[in-house]
Amino acid sequence: MKKLLFFILSLFAPFAIWAQDGSSTIDDKINSVMEPLTQVVESVVFVPITVAGFTIPFVLVWLITGALIFTIYTGFVNIRAFGHAINVVRGKYDDPDDAGEVSHFQALTAALSGTVGIGNIAGVAIAVSVGGPGATFWMIVAGLFGMTSKFVECSLGVMYRNYNVDGSVSGGPMYYLDKGFKEKGPAMGVIGKILAVLFAIACIGGSFGGGNMVQVNQAAQQFIDVTGGKESFIADSSWMFGAVMAVIVAIIIIGGIKSIARVTDKIVPFMVGIYVLGAIVVLGYHYADIPAAFGEIIGGAFNADALYGGFIGVLIQGFRRAAFSNEAGVGSASIAHSAVRTDEPISEGIVALLEPFIDTVVICTMTALVIVITNYGGIGAEQAFLSDQNGDLDGITLTSSAFETVMAWFPPILSVAVILFALSTMISWSYYGLKAWTYLFGESKTNELIYKAIFCTFVVIGSAISAKSVFDFGDAMIFAMCFPNVMGLYVLMPNVMRAYKDYMRRIKSGEIAATK
Repeated sequence: MKKLLFFILSLFAPFAIWAQDGSSTIDDKINSVMEPLTQVVESVVFVPITVAGFTIPFVLVWLITGALIFTIYTGFVNIRAFGHAINVVRGKYDDPDDAGEVSHFQALTAALSGTVGIGNIAGVAIAVSVGGPGATFWMIVAGLFGMTSKFVECSLGVMYRNYNVDGSVSGGPMYYLDKGFKEKGPAMGVIGKILAVLFAIACIGGSFGGGNMVQVNQAAQQFIDVTGGKESFIADSSWMFGAVMAVIVAIIIIGGIKSIARVTDKIVPFMVGIYVLGAIVVLGYHYADIPAAFGEIIGGAFNADALYGGFIGVLIQGFRRAAFSNEAGVGSASIAHSAVRTDEPISEGIVALLEPFIDTVVICTMTALVIVITNYGGIGAEQAFLSDQNGDLDGITLTSSAFETVMAWFPPILSVAVILFALSTMISWSYYGLKAWTYLFGESKTNELIYKAIFCTFVVIGSAISAKSVFDFGDAMIFAMCFPNVMGLYVLMPNVMRAYKDYMRRIKSGEIAATK
């Protein structure tokens, strides 16, 4: 394990050194090191396959196929258990004496803060620009199927979690791959251990990259834009923004999941509320056009313009955005949900299925509606498509322009929301990466502090660089997590189904009684 720790630290050491270098070639230096590694990782994670003449990454097929299989296998639990999920998250069955660290609501907001982010704003704008309004329909469909993936992985996260001597808990794919496979025999135990280690390594890489540097870089750019652009007082010193964010992140994460949950259970409803309220104002202003907008979305889903690649092209764009937005099947959320205070693993799996619904079916759909109903912020669908083809499309700018057509003062508010989205994503991913780190190197305060110090260092570095290969590497590592995770879900989903049937039997019989 010491050799593995040294290897991981050595991967990132050059960045910490070069971040202090004031030369103008820092990004070039970082890219020269990371680009070959990134190309190798991307060639595996995003290996392309051809479907009906379209080239799509296999990871997308892997995630969507898994979600579909889990939904059918569980008898559409995403629909049947939806009402019960609302009751559980509002505390109807809470028992303060149960083992765990946070409430159902806090676990949900902690996990949501890791997925609700810039992708809901910028990613959706790009999806409806490239795939047209019809991509929204398939985004919703994929989000509904993704609810079941979350149910399975988060149920397993609680089912196989570890209870530490200090009263904290550790769970997630690392643990159910390791312990769950071991139950099926020595050979499967070895396979499970290998998958668990691979997941943990990918999770650590993803936490430093896509869960940290990508987020703070986008937030820093938004802050610079809203404070004067090139004339901003930190235009040439974005590391200052990163330093402030690093201090804020450090203050929050030093207290562990309880501290993170106390922040996310306030910041997530607040930032989602601001964003949804803004969208409702825009849609209310254009209320007469809402039926036509839905007509475009439904019509475009089945009778798409050739501009967007026809039916298959639109379907792919919708599925891509949903999969990349809610991360159902990636396994990250089960780490946060594992900390829940409950003795009923299935109850938390049921709560978790609300995540893709909120993230994709509600927030992403509202973003798409705002863009469609405002005619892509006034530039039109064709111009948005051409801008993307030319590489000139900025998703956040397009979404901001759409809101601005009704509320001229909204862009600064959106910038605040983007920064809050980035902050909440970073603190949640710090916890995901920490649990992967301690799985590999052991549960100790020293190991925790080492990880947190490295994470906060990368907050500063991420704000100051624009090395595309680093950001691409971070994103690729996040999606690398889904390969061992979904493989494990296939093997262990019978365990979940048995537990689900038993849980619902006890709910109906009154054996599990409401406490409120």
